[in-house]
Amino acid sequence: MTNQPSISPAAHIGIVSLTVSDLAQSLAFYDTVLGLRAAPVAEGRTLLTAADSTPLLELVERRGARPKPQRATGLYHFALLLPGRLDLARWLQHVAEARWSLQGWADHGVSEAIYLADPDGNGIEVYRDRPRAEWPIANGQLQMVSDPLDARGLLALLNGDGEQWQVMPAGATMGHVHLHVADIEQSRAFYCDVLGFDLVQRYGASALFVSAGGYHHHIGLNTWAGQGTPPAPAGSAGLRHFEIIVPDMDALAKIVARLDRAGVAYQRDEVEITLQDPSRNAIRIVTNDRNM
Repeated sequence: MTNQPSISPAAHIGIVSLTVSDLAQSLAFYDTVLGLRAAPVAEGRTLLTAADSTPLLELVERRGARPKPQRATGLYHFALLLPGRLDLARWLQHVAEARWSLQGWADHGVSEAIYLADPDGNGIEVYRDRPRAEWPIANGQLQMVSDPLDARGLLALLNGDGEQWQVMPAGATMGHVHLHVADIEQSRAFYCDVLGFDLVQRYGASALFVSAGGYHHHIGLNTWAGQGTPPAPAGSAGLRHFEIIVPDMDALAKIVARLDRAGVAYQRDEVEITLQDPSRNAIRIVTNDRNM
């Protein structure tokens, strides 16, 4: 199947849906720390958007849900992509002044990234991309790295800048998701050979990164929670599903054909497919014109 055409180059990540244990607590966090705006959908279910109303997250409450165990498949982190470096600097200043605990930061060559977690332990990355012309290439291959972030240089951009972080800016998107999986090669076969993503980079034997359209990665996959790790217990806080958005019905039909050839089970309605990867991470593949 590896000689099949790649997934549409316009494919990208859409809404990430999370189970949370206390919706009010989570809404306060995502508003105060990240500046996401709440758009309630139903009791116990809320969409979170950027300033331009782009939906980025869905929160679904399950009262008392326990955090995902460390040794379980599921979400490693979701990643919010900011429009530019100045936005990242403003956000870093904001969380520093709020004294919110960060888990780390890094310069990945392709991007500058800052990491934290929500009240249920869901991993979050906030990042900005470098221009593609600046991405590190070695022997014709993209080489993402994990170097120290120049936080001082980032904050120096704010000299004379009077604007403070208040809301997730217009143009922010869900840049990628990074998943704990049970088996790297099984996951590579599913995301590359079946769905059609391109393998961009391996990180030793325990992680790899795949994308559409030449991006550095739309999906990261790792076995850092353990080889053969099971899914989290039912009802845990964490990933419910994530969306892969394709441009039109033709692109969706091509994925359906690939799934049929591979014998992968899925459910379909007019504008979306729902399925699970081999580690039981749930996926919705939707078109740009799907209804929320």
